Amino acid sequence: MRIRTSRLACLAALVLAALGTPPALAAQTGRIAAIKVTGSRRYAEAQVVAASGLHADDTGGREEIQAAADRLSALGVFANVRFRFTSAGESVAVEFQVEDAPTVPVLFDNFPWFADDELTAALRQAVDLFDGTAPEQGSILDQMTETLRKLLPTRGIHAAVERVLMARPGGEGMMQEFRVVGASLKINGVQFGDPLAAQSKRIADRISDLVGKPYSRFAVEVFAGEQVRPLYLEQGRLRVRFGTPVTRFTGDPNRPLADSVLVIVPIEPGPVYRFGGVEWTGIAAFGPAALNEFLGLKTGEVADGIKIAAAWARVQDEYGRRGYVEMKLETKPLFDEAAKRVIYRAAITEGAAYRMGELVLTGLSLAGENKLREAWHLLRGEIFDGNYFEQFLVKLEKGGREIFGELPIHYEQTGHWLRTDPNTRTVDVLLDFK
Repeated sequence: MRIRTSRLACLAALVLAALGTPPALAAQTGRIAAIKVTGSRRYAEAQVVAASGLHADDTGGREEIQAAADRLSALGVFANVRFRFTSAGESVAVEFQVEDAPTVPVLFDNFPWFADDELTAALRQAVDLFDGTAPEQGSILDQMTETLRKLLPTRGIHAAVERVLMARPGGEGMMQEFRVVGASLKINGVQFGDPLAAQSKRIADRISDLVGKPYSRFAVEVFAGEQVRPLYLEQGRLRVRFGTPVTRFTGDPNRPLADSVLVIVPIEPGPVYRFGGVEWTGIAAFGPAALNEFLGLKTGEVADGIKIAAAWARVQDEYGRRGYVEMKLETKPLFDEAAKRVIYRAAITEGAAYRMGELVLTGLSLAGENKLREAWHLLRGEIFDGNYFEQFLVKLEKGGREIFGELPIHYEQTGHWLRTDPNTRTVDVLLDFK
């Protein structure tokens, strides 16, 4: 018999009843003779069994098996948990069928008393199924948080630990950040492991964003991504790498615990690349020559990453001006290490070209509506200009004086949507004032 579990144990009970539970197991308990786990590519069978809390030779029945399945489901590391069991006399054989759930990286934000390896080793020892990553939710996160909290007193730190799911700095996706609450450590200084960053006046002018502030690895990595990385991209060092920030304690040596840290940011600058052109696919509205003209980049020049990003934006703007509001652009760099050259593959999904439909306004007085319609110059049936739409929104965000003039219009925010109709290839503009 097979049961699909959820967090509601009663559902499993109903299914069992419908399928017909063996009388010996429904009313009695038996010896767990064997426990098998299938379906996981991330965890060993023994790990999953340990996390279930069910043991061979235990005495148990349907309720104990259901409780074990519920524990596995609650952890958050499995997207699905099922179980089935068979009985022979007084013995019961159990099989858990599991499906791994997606996990995210873990960041230890302000634990300078420990190396990452120490924290990871402690978590592996104390938390069943911890593999260096974490789910976005689930009881395993509580176990991880408590393990880290108990570790702090071994370094003389008595504080709480909290976690938060947040976007990764300088990358895509999410991460679980663990941080010590109430730690008084300040950043005394920051050193960069490459002369370009270490000697940059631009960086020196912004370093006060970190120095004197509470120590946070997340803040340091955001600073490196937003302030330091552009220096290297401008020089064509497109593969610059930033290592994990290293901390050294500083401050009053007479105090029992250090109150500040020096942060060292390792940097591998990588080589300088030159721009080798673009291979375009999926294009129909424009030819390669026109798209290269929009880019404004010359083959053989230093591959300035900032200029290249702006060039892709110009291509999207040109499509937007011609009604291609659903256009998508995906780019992939191909590095020729021998020639120190980078060629890009640019795949474009153009979609349909749309024309202007209706201008739908809500939240304005009649006088305000009339003023806005007078200021809106894109007529029904004209090719929809996405750039014009964006510029119009900027005027509204600045208070709308250019649009409403002296008319007393008060609003805190403007909701805006584009409603496309693939059948008529028209796009309605919806503006909601609040």
